[in-house]
Amino acid sequence: MTAESVLPLATPAYLLNLNEPQRRAVEQLDGPLLVLAGAGTGKTRVLTSRLVHILATRRAWPSQILAVTFTNKAAAQMKDRVGAMIGREVGGEGQSGGPGGGWWLGTFHSLAARILRRHAEHAGLKTNFTILDADDQVRLVKQLLKAEHIDDKRWPARIVTLMIERWKDRGLTPDKVPAGEGGEAANGKAVEIYAQYQERLKTLNAADFGDLLLHNLTIFQTRPDVLAEYHERFKYILVDEYQDTNVSQYLWLRLLAQARKNLCCVGDDDQSIYGWRGAEVGNILRFEKDFPGAQVIRLEENYRSTGHILGAAAGLIAHNRGRLGKTLWTSAGSGDKVQVRAVWDGEAEARWVGEEIETLQRGSSGQKGQALGQMAVLVRAGFQTREFEDRFITLGLKYRVIGGPRFYEREEIRDAVAYLRVTAQPDDDLAFERIVNKPKRGLGDATLQTLHRLARAENISLVAAGRRLVESDELKPQARSSLRRLLDDFARWQMTLTGAAGGDETHVADLAKTILDESGYTAMWQAERTPDAPGRLENLKELIGALEEFGTLTAFLEHISLVMENAEGPPGDMISLMTLHSAKGLEFDTVFLPGWEEGLLPHPRAVEEKGDAGLEEERRLAHVGLTRARRRAYVSFAANRRIHNLWQSSIPSRFVSELASEHVEVHSDAGLWGGSTTGFAEDVDIFVPEHKRVRSTDIRGVAHPFTSTPRKGPERPYDVGTRVFHQKFGYGRVVAAEAGKLDIEFDKAGRKKVMDSFVAPA
Repeated sequence: MTAESVLPLATPAYLLNLNEPQRRAVEQLDGPLLVLAGAGTGKTRVLTSRLVHILATRRAWPSQILAVTFTNKAAAQMKDRVGAMIGREVGGEGQSGGPGGGWWLGTFHSLAARILRRHAEHAGLKTNFTILDADDQVRLVKQLLKAEHIDDKRWPARIVTLMIERWKDRGLTPDKVPAGEGGEAANGKAVEIYAQYQERLKTLNAADFGDLLLHNLTIFQTRPDVLAEYHERFKYILVDEYQDTNVSQYLWLRLLAQARKNLCCVGDDDQSIYGWRGAEVGNILRFEKDFPGAQVIRLEENYRSTGHILGAAAGLIAHNRGRLGKTLWTSAGSGDKVQVRAVWDGEAEARWVGEEIETLQRGSSGQKGQALGQMAVLVRAGFQTREFEDRFITLGLKYRVIGGPRFYEREEIRDAVAYLRVTAQPDDDLAFERIVNKPKRGLGDATLQTLHRLARAENISLVAAGRRLVESDELKPQARSSLRRLLDDFARWQMTLTGAAGGDETHVADLAKTILDESGYTAMWQAERTPDAPGRLENLKELIGALEEFGTLTAFLEHISLVMENAEGPPGDMISLMTLHSAKGLEFDTVFLPGWEEGLLPHPRAVEEKGDAGLEEERRLAHVGLTRARRRAYVSFAANRRIHNLWQSSIPSRFVSELASEHVEVHSDAGLWGGSTTGFAEDVDIFVPEHKRVRSTDIRGVAHPFTSTPRKGPERPYDVGTRVFHQKFGYGRVVAAEAGKLDIEFDKAGRKKVMDSFVAPA
């Protein structure tokens, strides 16, 4: 034996930069393993290093490892990282996979589709089956509803399709749906429609996305020989984002892992936020029960955020009962405390966020300014983006909306604006063409073609052409009648608008609401039972609220043009604006978290539908938002909030009180708090309407009296010439005063009449 042969082997490069728990998670290869990976703790590094370690120790060929991700993007990233670590490209089926085929690395659906194509005959399909997209699914269900004489307006095909998808997410074939679960849906025939839908898919040699896993389950459960083949094939199974699995995915994994039990699931129970689309947090919570003898390794060292951010987030999530428990920590230092800000209303909130962004962008005390691309505003509901978008436009700050279109680019907003454009300018053919049959009025392509022919021939607008056509017999009676009603509506709305030309802001907003109601557009979305319909209605109400800020409809439409021009500008350094759900998996130096109020976060619909489980998911959502921040986190709440176009007094979210006080610094706009603007007090009244009154021991994170109602009037009347401050209008000077009312010339808002209880000495 030579001296060289007894020297210890060098540590592989892929293990060098792992901390102790990460390395244990990589090297523990035998038996079931759950890696509880908190936000920013390096779970992707662990997952890829584990896969490489299995290959490096020759425990398995690539074709003998099943690695499952949730998104194609995550799968591509894992392939790139593994490829870089092993020095060769990670291919697909038949590419460098060793005996038995290529790599098995992909999403649940892509891997299930690969298995199904190999055994399609056992599911009544041919190998070349088609995978339907969402539109094809709805069209097929609509055909079945029509054949059963079920009113598609009362039971939209999208709703029935969604029910079928949810049954498939739970691994339920039509014969396994619990009795009565379909309820009155589709006239009590929802399960029957599901059965017909499945038969029709077989006839078409097609499957939808839910079928990919559902057919796999059926095959594995009815053909033990096929399941045994995959037991023999897959020596190791790795799963990412396990907390987001639904029942069908869970059952699929259990069946594949039940022989060897070499299953490694990586996830975070504190980041399970997709219950609304079928994810079951219980899958990760009961892992040890499902797989006796399973080891649990917690990754708790965070490489993303500062100590104060992690401490505040830990105090929040500790209030959840349904969790396995872990405490994130960092060696990167405490950093800045989480800033909690009380503001007067949503407009003040957007103004404050804009000012903070400009300050960070400029930098201070010799420090380099922060790039806009490293800042994000995370909201609970899509309608909240409007005020921030408007503010960013005013300030000239570039921004992008992630996970959805900008507010004014949303379908329902474009439609509503089109109605307003035609009302303001009847010759706007593009706007008229957009909404002439929205909602459906029997004015289809044939009617539109007739309108276009006459408009081109006479060189007139579509509206003018329509007025001529309704006096002729060129159109069918039903179309002629519908077009006449629409044109009469526009004429009436235009007359009302002319009467509003004096600049009555409320009148213009009321007119817009009238247009949307009388046109049937609002009712169209109220009748729509798809998951996104409530959000669209919220956006329409937010649009009405936006109109109140403009003196005339013309001024508002000019503002829209400015917004669209900004949207079409060149790409560059931009602030990210998105919902909390869209932010998962992302990180930024600075994160703003506005709207932390009861009735918004937690969202009332989540709590009403799921009770405590819904509340805990909302808390996890808030936790996800906080842990997106690397260096700075800002939380804000308003005393007044216009939600669904109704002003309401607000109280801080219970989540504000759950932030660990030692990691938080509280600030307030003038007049909302008593005494100092920072620090915490233990037992101070929070002044809200009498029926909502609480104590600060109930809302512990709120330091000082937070008032959502006017204060008492001043002890002595304000003298003419006194400088004052108003939360909405800013600074100004009193020019007249009588009986508790003031005339104030504001620096920016001009002359206004206000109650003296709404201002404070400047």
